[in-house]
Amino acid sequence: MTLVPTLRVVTQYLAAPRRESPMSRTRYKIYDNAYPHFLTCSIVGWLPVFTRPEAVQIVLDSWSFLQRENRIKLFAYVVLENHLHLIAAADDLSKEIGDFKSYTARQLIDILKRRNASSLLDQLHFFKDRHKTDRDFQLWQEGSHPQQITSDEMMRQKIEYIHFNPVKRGYVDDPVHWRYTSARNYAGLPGLIDVATDWYST
Repeated sequence: MTLVPTLRVVTQYLAAPRRESPMSRTRYKIYDNAYPHFLTCSIVGWLPVFTRPEAVQIVLDSWSFLQRENRIKLFAYVVLENHLHLIAAADDLSKEIGDFKSYTARQLIDILKRRNASSLLDQLHFFKDRHKTDRDFQLWQEGSHPQQITSDEMMRQKIEYIHFNPVKRGYVDDPVHWRYTSARNYAGLPGLIDVATDWYST
């Protein structure tokens, strides 16, 4: 197979040279920023943090900011009650995801404090890694399990997985009926934030 459109578009966007990842390296690290990656960010203890619109809005606002600043390119996403999936690319994707998780954690914990959500805060304290002595709470689990996307077929599979996640959980019958997803963008309907749906363009 020749170089697929997905990789051409992303490589042009990042203006970064392609390089091969050694076969011995784990697939759960980002070694080549010329490719988009599928990522998962989960709340510690799988706690239901994203049950209110204001909590999800923090995530959406953070992604929108990173896109406006040309720090990240977002291709697809879904936010569920205790985790989220996304496909993204950036010059330094590890750094951008790290900044995203750090910022959203602070904002979300502030919301929980203002709501006096003591039960949830107690659990965020309980699940905090022992080595994190600089904070009282931990919101995100460590890592984001990045998987490099190397073909159009893989991109389609991951986007479908993302969009059908709420359907598989029995929350909705159609992906576009879930509010916090890019499925509406891909269906030609207004989405809550913009995503790059033209990854397959020639």
